[in-house]
Amino acid sequence: MNNFQRSLAKYGVYFEELRAKLLFLTKVFVICFIIGFLVTTPVIRFFIAYFNITDVTIVTTSPFQLIEFAMSVGFFSACIITLPIFIYHLYSFLKPGLLKAERKIFVLSLPLGLLLFIFGFLYGGGMLYYGIKLMAKVNASIGIANYWDITKFVSQIVLTSSLLGLLFTFPLILTFLMRLGIVSVNFLRSKRRHAFVVVFILVSLLPPTDGLSLILMAAPLVLLFELTVFLNRKNNNGRNLLT
Repeated sequence: MNNFQRSLAKYGVYFEELRAKLLFLTKVFVICFIIGFLVTTPVIRFFIAYFNITDVTIVTTSPFQLIEFAMSVGFFSACIITLPIFIYHLYSFLKPGLLKAERKIFVLSLPLGLLLFIFGFLYGGGMLYYGIKLMAKVNASIGIANYWDITKFVSQIVLTSSLLGLLFTFPLILTFLMRLGIVSVNFLRSKRRHAFVVVFILVSLLPPTDGLSLILMAAPLVLLFELTVFLNRKNNNGRNLLT
């Protein structure tokens, strides 16, 4: 038996487990895609009813646009639902090789990251709600008719809310970098102003772009940065408070 055969025999069980997990995730992705495709109609109705914007007409620009939009909804739904399942299976696959402290960090990070993403997503949706209504009123007040493409209307809301949700998870990244010793609390404190500038730049790239919305969307990210620095400060024993 050569080295390749011995390695295959040694790690074959892991490859088989990995193959089974990938097959399961593929099935979940396909099922979620189909469900997301089928629920496109109630999704559209929800967005139109929730935003309930006066002086706005939601339109389609091609006969097959709703089908293309349904496929986008299915793909997005499949990614959102499959991702946490993938992370869970990745953790279960790596768990035997992780130290106790590493397992603790991983287990605590998953629900916290999910909560931060959901909060950021909902917060972004709320900001967009008022921003969109304001833009519609401004357009109508100067005589511009509001005919909004359904695909762009919904996708911009979902994409912007999702990106803000991802930005809300940055405290976990900072904590992870501090645990690895790449950055320190003192470094973050000394670069506080730079961090705030980066936050405002990133938020300014997301709609809406008016000054009030910019401040309202950046404020919680600044607070999260300060909270991250505060929680990761060291006590008198020199141990991190998050351990």
